Amino acid sequence: MLTVISPAKSLDTESPVPEVEVTQPRFLADATILARAAAKLSPKKLKGLMHISDKLAALNAGRFAAFSPPFTPDNARPAIHMFAGDVYTGFGIDSASPETRDFARDHVRILSGLYGLLRPFDLMQPYRLEMGTKFGVGRKKTLYAWWGDRIAKALADDLAGHADRTLVNLASTEYFGAVVTKALPGPVITPTFREWRNGELRFISFSAKTARGAMARFICDELIDRPEGLRDFARDGYRYEPGLSDDTTLAFVRG
Repeated sequence: MLTVISPAKSLDTESPVPEVEVTQPRFLADATILARAAAKLSPKKLKGLMHISDKLAALNAGRFAAFSPPFTPDNARPAIHMFAGDVYTGFGIDSASPETRDFARDHVRILSGLYGLLRPFDLMQPYRLEMGTKFGVGRKKTLYAWWGDRIAKALADDLAGHADRTLVNLASTEYFGAVVTKALPGPVITPTFREWRNGELRFISFSAKTARGAMARFICDELIDRPEGLRDFARDGYRYEPGLSDDTTLAFVRG
């Protein structure tokens, strides 16, 4: 069983990283092509393309210009220590045990607009390039077209070594749209997270993102390698709700 999560816009480039065994992104050659194409765009064009502020446009223009493989611990950071959004707050890698880290290495993957697919301890340099951005190279006018079915095939390769070939989708719709599911060797299960607010069962984006990270951490803490084990998730007040679940969706509710 393998779990996929989304990347984050917020990045941590400063906090200390413990000594860990790092790996290289498998699509680094593709990332280099994309980064060099993006480096040709002015901050003004990046602002319009990404719908970001002048400050963020200048920052990311500088990041693309500075993109420089090969990656080493001196010029890059492990992905799970670089991304710092709600999902990664929910995961909390800094408090993870060595056993949890080892399980994450083999059972968690991060979808990325620039890097395609990252393992938790793949080195990466900072960037901002969301999967839904209408950016591409040559005849590939979008990142979805650029990646095609290669992300799914890489996931299939990783799942080949697992007894259970289920893919757990803890990514956003935008990012999971880059996974061509027909190329996967097994089923996809998508956990959902909602909560009661003022008598209504609602989807709260911030809470759901944090819950996705918490479930990914739960999977790694408990060494879960079968989809049945997902139903035991009971962190941050969430409980499995069988009445709202089916074969492909597991619903968790709190409040």
